[in-house]
Amino acid sequence: MNRIKLSSWILWTGLTLVLPLSLGAQTNCDEGAGPLRQVQPNGISSGEIIKKLSAQEKLFQEEQTHYTYAMEVSIQTLEGQIADGEFRRVSQISYAQGKRLENVLFAPQSTLVRITLTKEDFDDIDHRPPFVLTPEELPQYDVAYVGQQKVDQLETYVFEVTPKHMEKGRRYFQGKMWVETTDLAVVKSCGKNVPEQVEPVKKKKHRPVQPNVSPTFVTYREQFEDKYWFPTYVRADETLHLFNGDTCHVREVIKYTKYKRADSNASTISNATPK
Repeated sequence: MNRIKLSSWILWTGLTLVLPLSLGAQTNCDEGAGPLRQVQPNGISSGEIIKKLSAQEKLFQEEQTHYTYAMEVSIQTLEGQIADGEFRRVSQISYAQGKRLENVLFAPQSTLVRITLTKEDFDDIDHRPPFVLTPEELPQYDVAYVGQQKVDQLETYVFEVTPKHMEKGRRYFQGKMWVETTDLAVVKSCGKNVPEQVEPVKKKKHRPVQPNVSPTFVTYREQFEDKYWFPTYVRADETLHLFNGDTCHVREVIKYTKYKRADSNASTISNATPK
């Protein structure tokens, strides 16, 4: 059976970022999707879907540690349609004994002025997308089935994910997941990292520290080797409301490309994301 990759879907979505008339300042989680059908799954319960997708997530997470890949990060602030500041970083990611290693290949001086990237921001970039709902993470969330939806050429089950409790110092995902109906694998997720710190932190003898405000991220995955769904494209395009009443249009794009098994000389996934 031929599997469907999301190449055309990702390319179409990415190209909207360079078309001025298509640029909004609010990430649309349903972009590229058909109408939501509030119907129950046929032949399987929502609880069984959650259990199976969670097992798949653990498998994909473990398999990803056997690959190297390129990771390109771009964070821009915009005035109208013109970028007035940018942070860029291109890295090669590999794993040793399951530990993530990053070799930074390109990192020009950041020109961001209107926002500051904090430790929490870099943690979110490097470790939060994509959201992975493993069996270990599952008890921390309420996962509610909301219906079925066609995304590009894929039929999917849609789930809303909400953290049950939020421990101090930890970050959680809050949003939606789209699960392919045949493989029962997550192919798309959209939401934000919570909790947000919406008020400035005052420290003695220092100016207030800018709070952390998280945009909404949409994450796309591609299937390859007919079995693994790995992330290939993450984006956020949103106007953030800062604590002092200011707003800032921020666009963030993360690309994962050139997946290759660590013991192979051949790339296993094509670079289908836009340049």
